[in-house]
Amino acid sequence: PRGLPGVGRVSLVDVPGHAQFIPTMLSGCGGLDGALFTVAADEGPMPQTAEHLDILSLLGLERGVVALTRADLASPAARAEVEARTRALTAGTFLEGAPRIFVSAVTGEGLEALRAVLVAMARQTPPPPEGSPRLHVDRVFSVDGSGTVVTGTLTGGPLRRGDRVQLYPGEQTARVRGLQCHGVPAEALRAPTPAGVRLRDVGRGDTLAAPGTLTLTDRTDVSLRVLPDAPFPVHTGSQLHFHHGARALVCRCILLGQDVLRPGEAGWAQLRFTQPVAAAPGDRFVARFFSPLATVGGGVLVDLSPPGKGRMRPERLARLAALAEGRPRPAMESPAAPAAPAAPGPAAEAGGGAPA
Repeated sequence: PRGLPGVGRVSLVDVPGHAQFIPTMLSGCGGLDGALFTVAADEGPMPQTAEHLDILSLLGLERGVVALTRADLASPAARAEVEARTRALTAGTFLEGAPRIFVSAVTGEGLEALRAVLVAMARQTPPPPEGSPRLHVDRVFSVDGSGTVVTGTLTGGPLRRGDRVQLYPGEQTARVRGLQCHGVPAEALRAPTPAGVRLRDVGRGDTLAAPGTLTLTDRTDVSLRVLPDAPFPVHTGSQLHFHHGARALVCRCILLGQDVLRPGEAGWAQLRFTQPVAAAPGDRFVARFFSPLATVGGGVLVDLSPPGKGRMRPERLARLAALAEGRPRPAMESPAAPAAPAAPGPAAEAGGGAPA
């Protein structure tokens, strides 16, 4: 494909919009540089539209464009109403000042303007930070002659044919013998881009990364922000669904320094998981209520080897503040050891790839 004029190829991750597929949307929206946020001009924002916007905000997105689609089906009055509702929805978010463009695939209205905005957004996107490659597996399928193929969005540093990767949360390793992006074989891929790798004994939610670059833990201290429109507060002991990369786990939330976080509030918390999590400090996460299912908030992983006690101690909170700001952390008594990693699985082998 030609890509965008003056920019080249840009990868788009099309996530499902229906409320029942929010977990699927979460598994595919990590590592994004911007959002092409769509609202049907003949229907307007839906409840899941607001939840998608909340999730993108929690993941730290800073740029985007709003496409008001199916414009050929909307009357002038309907357009004005939908634009007003969309403006109200995005107020106070990273999309508040974003371009809003009426588009139609039938008449071609707005398509050139949308391309121009996407080109400008791509040019404003800073290069990805240097680091170790990481790929959250969001899809697993089989291809005749290639075996099991995993796909996801590559983040961090480049991934090259011949690199050795570890399959987290286990300890098995594999050597990458083939890569593809958009159906085209490649010797190396640079983040962020969709990628495919062939592996054995891998499942959705696993993570491929350079060996030893991620920490396995069954608990982590985090900064947690509760959404202003969250239906309930978060209490100490609340059970939550934890979404990180393409992985979803049940966790227990222990608030630090307080007993409740109400909608619109932020604070520190410890999340305790039912299974080991492979992560790095600074990773973002999204939290959803255990029941009823609704996005409650999210934040940043701060300490991956925290103590299990002393949740009300002022020095504990000062330590977290120092870690979050990148300052040397104050010492604490009896630091907790990292959680033991999961038992290693059978050896894996890597080979060809497939487009994400």
